[in-house]
Order: sequence, then C-alpha cells, then structure tokens
Amino acid sequence: MHRNLCAAMVLGLVLAAGAMPARAQTAGGDKAAIEAMYHRFDEAFVKKDVAGIMSLYAPDVFVFDVIPPRQYVGWDAYKKDWVDLFAANPGPVTSHIAELSITVVGPVAYTHYIDEGTMTDKDGKQQQMAVRATDVLRKIKGKWLIVQEHNSFPVDIATGQADMLSKE
Repeated sequence: MHRNLCAAMVLGLVLAAGAMPARAQTAGGDKAAIEAMYHRFDEAFVKKDVAGIMSLYAPDVFVFDVIPPRQYVGWDAYKKDWVDLFAANPGPVTSHIAELSITVVGPVAYTHYIDEGTMTDKDGKQQQMAVRATDVLRKIKGKWLIVQEHNSFPVDIATGQADMLSKE
C-alpha cells in the first residue's frame, strides 16, 4: 500500500509538472494574440478603417472615451464615435501604442497602455495626443475581444485643462 501511495504521488507530480508548461504556453499565446490585436488596431486606425477597429470589440462593449457623451454603451454607439471622429479629422492620422501591459487570467484579460498619435482636422491643423487607456477583454469563442474600455487624459486641476501630451 505504501508503494502504491508513493507511485500515485509521483504520478500526480509528473502530471502536474506536465500541465504547468501547457498553462504557461497558453498564457504566452494569449498575450501574443492580444498584442497582435493592438497592432491590428494601430494599422486600422491609420487607415481610418472603422470596420477593422470595431472587429476588436464585443457587441456589448462599454466605453468611457475622452470626448462626450459620458459613456458609449454597445457596439453601434461606439462605432458611431469612431465614424464621427474620423469625419471631424479627415486629414492624416497616426497611432502608436506604447507601454502596453497585458495580464491574462483565464478567459479574461486586462491591459493598459498609452496611445500616442496625431489627428488632422478639416483645416489641416494637427493635434498631437497621448491617450491613457485601460481595456478589459474576454475570450469569446476563441477570440479576444474588448468588452470595456476607459480612455482619458490627465487634467491640471488648477486650470481645468487636459494634459494631452502627458509624459508623466
């Protein structure tokens, strides 16, 4: 009996050790998939490809964006935000996601990053920005999608002005 117990314990340790690298590989694969998603966002943004951008969001997405209204509830509402943004800024745009941090916990992940870029309005005036963003993602039918997003700029309380180029 003692020998069977020892054999069972050894077998259990071997199985557990074998499962650990698989979980680590899965988490690494999920992080790589999420990172690739943000690269696709940058590419779609520069092309002003609203369909490409929206392919990253779940139908029930909830967003706090940097422009009014206070919140966007659902895919259609957030899509309209993107359409309106690009209509107001018909000139060239840039986007670069920096300082991307990804944490995966099973079928849920969260990220935070700085989206540095420029927008060019209808008069040719270029606006440079560094938007702070935090996303919550869910793995839905094998695909990572953003279900909640919060975008913001720090605000100087004394002046009430947004610091759109915040470096600190």
